[in-house]
Amino acid sequence: MDKTGLFKQQRQTKAQQWLLLISVFVVATCGLIYELVAGTLASYLLGDSVLQFSTIIGTYLFAMGIGSFLSRFVTAHMLELFVRVEILVGVIGGTSALLLFCLFPWIEHFRIVLYAIVLLTGILVGLEIPLLMRILKDELEFNDLVSRIFTFDYIGALLASLVFPLVLIPYLGLVKTSLFFGMFNVFVALLVTHKMRNSIEGYRNHIAWGIAAMLVLLVLFEFSKRIEANAEAAQINGKIIYSGGSSYQKIILAQDQNSMRLYLNGNLQFSSYDEYRYHEALVHPMFCQLPRMDSVLILGGGDGLALREVLKYDIQHATLVDLDPAITKLFCTQPDLVKLNERSLLDPRVEVINADAFVWLRQNQRRYHAIIVDFPDPNNYALGKLYSTLFYAELQQHLAPEAKAVVQSTSPFYARQSFWCIAHTMASTGLAVLPYHCYVPSFGEWGFVMMGANVHIPTSLNNRLTYRFLDASNMQQMFNFPLDMAEVSTEV
Repeated sequence: MDKTGLFKQQRQTKAQQWLLLISVFVVATCGLIYELVAGTLASYLLGDSVLQFSTIIGTYLFAMGIGSFLSRFVTAHMLELFVRVEILVGVIGGTSALLLFCLFPWIEHFRIVLYAIVLLTGILVGLEIPLLMRILKDELEFNDLVSRIFTFDYIGALLASLVFPLVLIPYLGLVKTSLFFGMFNVFVALLVTHKMRNSIEGYRNHIAWGIAAMLVLLVLFEFSKRIEANAEAAQINGKIIYSGGSSYQKIILAQDQNSMRLYLNGNLQFSSYDEYRYHEALVHPMFCQLPRMDSVLILGGGDGLALREVLKYDIQHATLVDLDPAITKLFCTQPDLVKLNERSLLDPRVEVINADAFVWLRQNQRRYHAIIVDFPDPNNYALGKLYSTLFYAELQQHLAPEAKAVVQSTSPFYARQSFWCIAHTMASTGLAVLPYHCYVPSFGEWGFVMMGANVHIPTSLNNRLTYRFLDASNMQQMFNFPLDMAEVSTEV
């Protein structure tokens, strides 16, 4: 072979090496994306993000270990197997979120299907890197091979971990994200097959399978919104008028002839049919006994419904701190929701801040005449910190003299132990507490706890205001607990 031919062959070999190394980068990025998609999806559908992410990541890494172990039995046709694995990963990992969303309403043992898909995806991803290392072992020195492979692997993982919460979930959502990266995997398979066709047996068949997989993923990507909407409609009665996601939660707004309902991560947050009962009970028993209410702080309550009740009073300024900007934006712009909260979030007396309430409290020293805490129930570790002695002690530091706070405190009937645990934890700050409850048809009996230096059962309401549920008689009854909801001993 002449020098020109030799140089051309060396350059071609070098290009193929870089192609395979770039494949490592894509493989690592896609692999971590599938892992994050599975963890996030499990958190959305099953709750308790700490448990779901922990078990999903553990299962996925274990499966990758199985894949790496199985790679030792591959002794020939490694390049062909790598291409097939890439196509399979693209199809299975790419369609995983859509498949799980569609199956969730219909399968009783959903976790079995979830972990089966995680295991299968992890095994295939675990095969990829060992196969690439063995394909490249004759092209590069061992030290150079290992350093390059893992450098590209870790850079891909870093990229995935950054773009997933900051770009992909807010703009694409879970389903389109997994399909998008599935197409990346298939594209790598097609590119490797094309560029290394002289080294791949039956490369035309591989190209055909790759093109077929790409077309399937493209079609699903195009119609994913409609498919996802049908899957959501199977879980939720009524017409879905909004479906979206944020870095924090899946948001669905549904409507029927009688009401609108908001679901976060599949859990009902309110129904417009009876939400006024909850929000009147949350706000007015405390406000009707406040000596001053110039400044009000609301933590949570990004729907503006508690704020709507607050603005019925002659207040000077209200601050609302809610974690998720997607919620406050929705309730500032969606016409039916703006009508429901009576434009409360757009009132010039209101300041809306999107921040972690715990962190925000620690960074601000202002005191308020009334504080309303309207967080979701403490059903996971992340929310649990907002129902702790540390949080309530911080809350106490922001109460002006003679001010009061009220906290939504889950159901004293369905979660009796939890309700009284919240009350006892609030009492551990040294302030007086006053538990009460009311009946909300969408949820059943629901509980609240008032806190302050001096709290007492109110005897009358503000007669200048109009109420849909409350009157002086039923308000006093809310402070009586029947035997099946009576106080029980709990730890703080």
